[in-house]
Amino acid sequence: MADPVGVLVEAAVVKFKELFKYAPTVAGCAPGRVNLIGEHTDYNEGFVLPMALPEVTVIVGAKNDSNACRIQTLAENADQPNYVEFPLASAEQPLKPGKPTWSNYVKGVIANFKGKIPPSFDAVIHSSVPLGGGVSSSASLEVATYTFLEELTGDRTDDLKEKALACQKAEHDFAGMPCGIMDQFISTMAKEGHALLIDCRSLEAIPVPLTDQQVAVIVINSNVRHELTGSEYPTRRKQCEQAAELLGKTSLRNATIADLEAKKPEFDAVVYRRARHVIGEIHRTEESLPALENSDYTKFGKLMVESHNSLRDDYEVSCPELDVLVEAALEVEGVYGSRMTGGGFGGCTVTLVNKSDVDNLIQHVKKRYTGTASFYISKPSAGARPLQI
Repeated sequence: MADPVGVLVEAAVVKFKELFKYAPTVAGCAPGRVNLIGEHTDYNEGFVLPMALPEVTVIVGAKNDSNACRIQTLAENADQPNYVEFPLASAEQPLKPGKPTWSNYVKGVIANFKGKIPPSFDAVIHSSVPLGGGVSSSASLEVATYTFLEELTGDRTDDLKEKALACQKAEHDFAGMPCGIMDQFISTMAKEGHALLIDCRSLEAIPVPLTDQQVAVIVINSNVRHELTGSEYPTRRKQCEQAAELLGKTSLRNATIADLEAKKPEFDAVVYRRARHVIGEIHRTEESLPALENSDYTKFGKLMVESHNSLRDDYEVSCPELDVLVEAALEVEGVYGSRMTGGGFGGCTVTLVNKSDVDNLIQHVKKRYTGTASFYISKPSAGARPLQI
């Protein structure tokens, strides 16, 4: 069976040679991720429990002498054009966001690379991470770009937190998305065979083994595309900040449901529901650690379902397509739990199921879902890494 990462690299190298008329010298990749539980908690200093996916973004390239960066993407459904060229940044003329949108993630990382301006380069980007699917194609691109620049310059870092934070800043500054740290952390720090419990306040990360061969993690893409750069994500974040202020807390991480109930009369109904989701979700994520450590998949599945219901009803970031995918999954014997994953308004669900029941799950969901779903039988995979070409 062909190595899926190798297939991406090979196609990118072929395109690079065709486009630039010489061979690339370095390559790097970084994975997408699925969040098992802990949604919209990262920017509230809470806990999250993601794992890296086998699907990755690959970048191949080489230094050039043109004083310009020339980049082609082969990623499906990327906004047009697929080719971009821009002058190398300088202190007098720093990089600025522009079109196409995908290039802003690359520019942002270049602008935040170790406080220095990297050399100009030619590159081809290829990805198997679904775009707009809530599995962090953006962080995958950012971290792959940083890894590629490390190989291009020979300036590699052992400080993975610094790398993740630089990529997060790229998304804040160049994509205009005030994301939390989860996506960049897991794409940078993931260990094969493990999920990662991340404390988004202390930035501590605990590897959580996921090696039981009897259970499977299935990611189902609704193929409903969402754009989080609209008003919904920033609005939720502001509502959380408002709730924390009303509770007299620095963040909702420090609040309890009892705190919230005591102040309920002072809350707008919507802001109250937003806070109830976040406080409850942080607690659910904390509970999930011993459940997984003890292989208590029934408990973990119950927490997943509670998470989805809260995201649907209190945080209001689900949609009919995601709800149907979750409902259909829960109708299948052998399924422990299912929930939407990612920012919401489309994208993917994640389901924990006995491995022997995976085929039944896929067939049942296909019957129940009127759209065209894509299925990924996933295993916890490694984080960003250089590649040989």
